[in-house]
Amino acid sequence: MEEKRSSSNGLVVITTHVNADFDALASMLAAQKIYPDALVVFAGSQERSLRNFFVDSAIYLLNWVRIKKIDLDAVRRLIVVDTRQKGRIGKFADIIDRPGLDIHIYDHHPPMSDDIRGSLEVIEKTGANITILSRILREKGIEITSEEATIMALGLYEDTGSFTFSSTTEDDLRAGAYLLSKGANLKTVSDLLIRELEPHQVTVLNEMIQSAAHYLINGIDIVITTISFESYIADLAVLVHKFRDMDNIDVLFMLARMEDRIYLIGRSGLSEVDAGAIAAAFGGGGHPFAASASIKGYTLAQAEEKLIAFLEKQVRPRWTARELMSAPVIHVGPNVTLDDANEALTRYNINVLIVMEKDTVMGMISRQILERALHHGLKAVPVREYMVTDFSSIAPAGLLPEIQEKIIQNKQRLLPVLENSKVAGVITRTDLLNAMVGDSKGGIQYSFDTKHRFKNKRRRFSTFMKQRLTCEMFQMLKDIGEIADHLGYRAYAVGGFVRDLYLYRENLDVDIVIEGDGIRFAKKFAKEYGGRVRSHEKFGTAVVVLSNTLKVDVATARIEYYKAPASMPTVEIGSIKLDLYRRDFTINTLAVSLNREEFGTLIDFFRAQQDIKDKTIRVLHNLSFVEDPTRVFRAIRFEQRFGFKIGKLTSNLIENAVRMGFLKKLTGRRLFTELRLILEEDDPLLAVSRMDKYGLLHIIHPKISFNDKMKRLFVNIKGVMSWYDLLFLEESYKKWVIYLLGLIFSLDEKESGELCSRIGVSERYRDFFSREKGMGATFLRWFMLHADPPNSVLYAKLRPFSVETLLYLMARAENEKARMIISTYFTRLRPMEILLNGKDLKAMGFKPGPVYREIFRTLLDARLNGHVKTKEDEFGFVRKKWKNKESGN
Repeated sequence: MEEKRSSSNGLVVITTHVNADFDALASMLAAQKIYPDALVVFAGSQERSLRNFFVDSAIYLLNWVRIKKIDLDAVRRLIVVDTRQKGRIGKFADIIDRPGLDIHIYDHHPPMSDDIRGSLEVIEKTGANITILSRILREKGIEITSEEATIMALGLYEDTGSFTFSSTTEDDLRAGAYLLSKGANLKTVSDLLIRELEPHQVTVLNEMIQSAAHYLINGIDIVITTISFESYIADLAVLVHKFRDMDNIDVLFMLARMEDRIYLIGRSGLSEVDAGAIAAAFGGGGHPFAASASIKGYTLAQAEEKLIAFLEKQVRPRWTARELMSAPVIHVGPNVTLDDANEALTRYNINVLIVMEKDTVMGMISRQILERALHHGLKAVPVREYMVTDFSSIAPAGLLPEIQEKIIQNKQRLLPVLENSKVAGVITRTDLLNAMVGDSKGGIQYSFDTKHRFKNKRRRFSTFMKQRLTCEMFQMLKDIGEIADHLGYRAYAVGGFVRDLYLYRENLDVDIVIEGDGIRFAKKFAKEYGGRVRSHEKFGTAVVVLSNTLKVDVATARIEYYKAPASMPTVEIGSIKLDLYRRDFTINTLAVSLNREEFGTLIDFFRAQQDIKDKTIRVLHNLSFVEDPTRVFRAIRFEQRFGFKIGKLTSNLIENAVRMGFLKKLTGRRLFTELRLILEEDDPLLAVSRMDKYGLLHIIHPKISFNDKMKRLFVNIKGVMSWYDLLFLEESYKKWVIYLLGLIFSLDEKESGELCSRIGVSERYRDFFSREKGMGATFLRWFMLHADPPNSVLYAKLRPFSVETLLYLMARAENEKARMIISTYFTRLRPMEILLNGKDLKAMGFKPGPVYREIFRTLLDARLNGHVKTKEDEFGFVRKKWKNKESGN
């Protein structure tokens, strides 16, 4: 009898699901790189292609042990990869509930009812599980060989269908690039994944084809095939995939009786059919597009009958837009005033109007937008100025899932149905709701899965937060939730902090929204963390400054309304959803719940995740720039910072706000605040160019124009600042000051001064932009007339300038010699000091007085011009120049 493996310190074991595939093997290999002392143990059988490959190629790479040689009672840590279902890990399920067992999980499957829990859970939505582990290898800097990279690529390519499956994510592609960079051999991968069928497999495939039956379930064609064999047949999943590809089948389920049980394998290419949910009903699991189950206690006929019953219950119905639409369409023309459009809404008791011109849909306008516009006194403005022009439409043959996505996911109140480019009808939210939950047209009952409907609004985010944040920050957020629980409030991290987490960008400015009394919460939080509070009762906000210099902004959940265009908001208490709705752009509307019960739940009411994925800046409503025109500048800033694009409708609304003069109503201080933020970005050139295209530079000053000269100047400024940064000099500079000097380079001293006064530039900086800027221009002209001035003269000319002005002059100078002179001033002349001091002069016999200043100035000039180098040289220089004044000056 073989002796079982055990250890006095306990065993560390890596395992995966039974019927392991290449992704499971790849994940175990990667896990062993992370846990080098662990043993690799298959929980059960493997697919035959994997068995052959493992025996031939991979066994030497793994610290592999058969499960029968493992003393299960000696396992102290179990690492489970590519699954977390208790029913899929074979004999290891017997020890899962054992006290003291440390469980680590790495999985990419959807959650199931029998999921095991671990002290470490890395669960992400990726096409392949190896994607998760390869990223961890990359982040930890763990090296892999080309052979290991090939095996990992094999799992990646198998589970993503060579990146063609709809489940493939950006992270899978990044994993592929990483593995290729490590030497993965794609020819080997291809040879292993695309093999000719063996004779017995051709027989099984033919059996599947012959027994296939089509079922029309809720409007969807589903193929079910049944086969029966006395012995076990490996690689059935490969044959199911082959069958589906051969006949281009959208949804395929196979029931195979082998030995004493029935095996279910499902493949779905439609969102209406969730293969994973169907398999789960049989005790199995998987993804919506691929799943399997092992069934006991049923005959083949019983299993097929039960499968059909589950499908009839689970499959969402397909109904067309033509069946759901309303007609004829109530509409107005684009030149109708907002006041008249509002009357039409009231007359017909509807909430959205189609805007049409010559049978063409131009846009839509809602009651909400009309009422807000009328509140701002815009009743005589044509509808075309504020109608939504970025909207979705659908063909009459469009199906319910597409209708649902365009209305619910796109937050669109009305969906036009277009036939040959003309409006055949419209589908309202009410029409859709009736189709989903009640008796709609024709008396058909539709089922509606509430959880599915809101799947994009809330999802768990805690694991991602833990990976991205420091331990201290993560714990602080948990503590915030605990304090909120104690006070009976709800707490959320919101805005840019969450957005930048999602974008993998560092952001230590924590914004917290409280459903409750934000100021009371801030005081309690500050007391717990030893911070101090600055509160603003009018707005219900507070800033908690912590001892470690971290600050946390706290706000009471609120709604804002604007009494006039461009005015400051009036604030009232509201909910988290209303608080998020008041924000500038959809990408800033993400929130994360911090209360213990829902800690780490990501909330997305306004499709922020989709807009981040699409890299698009969108406002939340059409009057956004009317109520707060500074959002125009923020849209441009975010667009350039993140490499996004401003959405079509949002761009049109910016142009409208500029054309109607709303930005001219901004106070100078608010204008300057936004301009300064743009100029503090890493590279504001593209943002300034964008501002010019929207006509915003002329609002700052009519003489400012973005031309080739300004473009070159901004490029030079960036280069000069990079040069200065590499000098590591002690004296810092304000980036925005230099860029603002570049922005107003064409203005004279008087115009610059007037602009600074209008936009509220503080007295501290005004001198940079008027007098000092003019002096700098004078210096450049003077330098052109003096070919080789001595260093002492250059020092005297440049000494009065700030670092910002000097860097601006370097960028502005068209003469290379002028740039070199300023460079020399920074590196050699500016830090130069004389070595003699007052004590030395007194010892030489000079009486204290004005002569000291004269000596020091003359001595510095001599050192600048190279006439003296050492302290002895300075003594000699002074004695020679002031020889008659010693001891009696």
